[in-house]
Amino acid sequence: MDEVFRSGKFSHGKQVGQFESALARYTGARHVIGVNSGTDALVLLLRACGLRPGDGVLVPAYSFFATASAVVLAGGQPQFVDIDPETYAMDPAALDAAVTSRSRFVMPVHLFHTMADMAALTAVARRHGLTVVEDSAEAIGMRRGGVHAGLHGVGGVLSFFPSKTLGALGDAGAVLTDDPRVADTVAALRHHGRTGRTLNNFPAISTESALSGTNSKMDDIQAAVLLAKLTVLEEHIARRAELAAAYTARLRDVPGIRRLPRTTAPRPDDREMRADRNVHDDGDVCDDRDAYAADDVYDDRDVYYVYLIETEHRDALVAHLDGQGIGTEVYYPLPLPHQPVFGHLGHRPGDFPHAESAARHALALPFHPDLDPGDLDRVCDTIGAFLATTRTTA
Repeated sequence: MDEVFRSGKFSHGKQVGQFESALARYTGARHVIGVNSGTDALVLLLRACGLRPGDGVLVPAYSFFATASAVVLAGGQPQFVDIDPETYAMDPAALDAAVTSRSRFVMPVHLFHTMADMAALTAVARRHGLTVVEDSAEAIGMRRGGVHAGLHGVGGVLSFFPSKTLGALGDAGAVLTDDPRVADTVAALRHHGRTGRTLNNFPAISTESALSGTNSKMDDIQAAVLLAKLTVLEEHIARRAELAAAYTARLRDVPGIRRLPRTTAPRPDDREMRADRNVHDDGDVCDDRDAYAADDVYDDRDVYYVYLIETEHRDALVAHLDGQGIGTEVYYPLPLPHQPVFGHLGHRPGDFPHAESAARHALALPFHPDLDPGDLDRVCDTIGAFLATTRTTA
């Protein structure tokens, strides 16, 4: 951060370039383009992939609002698909049934702790001639078949919102892709449509614009923070796995809990993963290819971003925990097709039963790498006592 202040280049500068390179090494993406939010990353990725006005983009009915709003902002029309109740992700069979003559894209979302079934979804997409892009905003570190989330289709995105597994001090995001044309287009769109070299290039601010772009440059202070936090990302992922296992062990047999998260990736062996701090004595990040890379990259890995339970008594439990000073989060109280802004699409209750069930029952518990074991025990004790009382009074 001191270097940023000394340079006077506060966005779209050297730190952003270093972070893009480090993130490319970590994810295995050929191209990483830093932008100012995960939402913008989705919008620019869709535009760069050739989304035309009115094109249908198939998205899951259960996700954060930005999944659908990004489609609208890019000029498309969201088409909603019910979810698999085990993964909270788009159901391949439901996708197959939802394709229409307007459909041109499918955008699976990797939610909470596990990836969507990309093998099945991409098979459906190929059958219908759909372009696959991924809302992998929550999925840093997740892999299937050795391929990082966001790289199973044309491209994907990452969000670095402060609560994310890799979080900035504000908003930031990135596009991941192996396609150089998509990468070049996103890079131009993020900087007012200017083509050629613009990153850390002062004169480029006056160059001509070849595309109708926007201002979505990443701030260098955020890039500096993310570079530092990337060195401990694997430690944080391992800690999240420990906390998830502890929650599951404590809550597995608690009556009144409908279900707990189920990982869909094969469990790795007991090898520990760690990230080396490849930093020079002067504080500059090393440029060697192994910087930030894990010693062992698992072929299949889930990463716990949040820890979710389902219970019939969700809303009453939320109120009780709040009264005990325990914060929770409801992901998500209203399925996307039933958001007021999409009322004109005419969807009715019952159209997306699995998404609607998740919206009624899912609850995220306190979860972050610094969570104290005593606090985790207190959360579980409070949940167990409340559900026991609820069962008795019922």
